[in-house]
Amino acid sequence: MKLSANEEYGLRCLVRLGYEGEGGSLTIPEISHAEGVSPALAAKILRVLRKAGFVKAARGKEGGYALARPPEAIVIGEVMEVLGGRLFESSFCDTHSGQAAICTRSVDCSVRSLWRAVQVAVDQVLSKATLRDLLQNEEEMNSWVRAISDRSGLRLLQ
Repeated sequence: MKLSANEEYGLRCLVRLGYEGEGGSLTIPEISHAEGVSPALAAKILRVLRKAGFVKAARGKEGGYALARPPEAIVIGEVMEVLGGRLFESSFCDTHSGQAAICTRSVDCSVRSLWRAVQVAVDQVLSKATLRDLLQNEEEMNSWVRAISDRSGLRLLQ
């Protein structure tokens, strides 16, 4: 499984705006340059984030993009869903069923059970993470991940 470019760069754009602090803003060219993405991709991602209410845009000389909410109110799971969706949706089985008589009518699907378990684990982590958490350095974030691991019983870091 891989993160999409939209998900990766979308998070990076939010983190970049988070570093600007309250009242800080950046233009599309500034974000594009800082994150190493094309201005077109940065604009596309910021448009999605704006429509979802994570960032706001201002026009004019002092214009640019800024966070629309405090970093602690931006839940990473919600951001990821807007940028690319979930890893597994139960409805996937309705449209990609293989042999329909065997698969979609079956209540005994080991593959579906695996993907559902993976999605639950991902949701558990991403629902607890906020943009404030991602504004930490890597060592601090690793401590956060270890704490989440201990509470959830998942072993997320070796």
